[in-house]
Amino acid sequence: MNTRITQLFNIRMPIIQGGLAYLADATLAAAVSNAGGLGQITATSLNSVDELRDEIETFRKLSSNPFAINFAISRFKENYMHFLDLAIEMNVPIISITGGDPTPVFERIQGTNIKTMVLVADVRQAIKAESLGADAIIAVGQEGGGHLGKSDVSTLVLVPRVVDSVSIPVIASGGIGDGRGLLAALALGAEGIEMGTRFIATQECIKSSQKYKEELVKANELDTLVIKKTLGTPGRVLKSEYTQKIVDLEAQGVGYEGLKPLISGDANKQYIHLEDDVHGYGWAGQVVGLIHDIPTVEELFKRIQDDVNAFVSKTIK
Repeated sequence: MNTRITQLFNIRMPIIQGGLAYLADATLAAAVSNAGGLGQITATSLNSVDELRDEIETFRKLSSNPFAINFAISRFKENYMHFLDLAIEMNVPIISITGGDPTPVFERIQGTNIKTMVLVADVRQAIKAESLGADAIIAVGQEGGGHLGKSDVSTLVLVPRVVDSVSIPVIASGGIGDGRGLLAALALGAEGIEMGTRFIATQECIKSSQKYKEELVKANELDTLVIKKTLGTPGRVLKSEYTQKIVDLEAQGVGYEGLKPLISGDANKQYIHLEDDVHGYGWAGQVVGLIHDIPTVEELFKRIQDDVNAFVSKTIK
């Protein structure tokens, strides 16, 4: 498949693996890149620059293909610039930026050859990212898992709106998990897709517990809900007694301090790593309704390619 995204990132298929806090490591990223897409390592999950260095070195032992480092800048507990400086030092080819104001990142990488993707949830953010020098936009609709925009705009509407508002290539995200989603994204004017939840339910996502993967397979499109709306930072999670409690507390107006212990990164890790759904939660998009097994990344890519080939053959006839 040939789009501006495959050309920009030198990949065979226009499929990007999402940042996936606490899950997107070198093993998963390398599997995605080796299958023809673009894998990502998320810096947010790491405790030190040395850990990021180790992840980059591990990736390069597993794959010689392009990859990206994801900077979810709003989640950093401290200044993230030393992580960014390491990415520059180690000649990381691509970075993605999610959450917060990306301006300082663009100022820091000025003069380098690093290519950039910026995740947005509305047209205004997309236009700003392009003005800062972004090479590509990831437009995430409200179907997506994890942190979303405040406007509740669906992928089906958001993607063509962003495509019509910028000149750089757009990557569609939210509710996409198979070849039909890729074809739909292309029809909307996007030139690639980002998948997050679908990549958790793969064999190479070794940081995820088996229970988390199995719950994604068991769930349907009605088994997610959005937390943290009252804080202005909505995010979609698997529905459970734990996450319903969060929503109920929000309705009571407890505010950030009342929610803080329930929505922390530690609570997230308690579930996704330790299978403790009594004291933790897991992010998930509505695409869970399309997830029915836990394949290898290579098998998943083959299915997507087969879906595309079947559609092309049917259309030509």
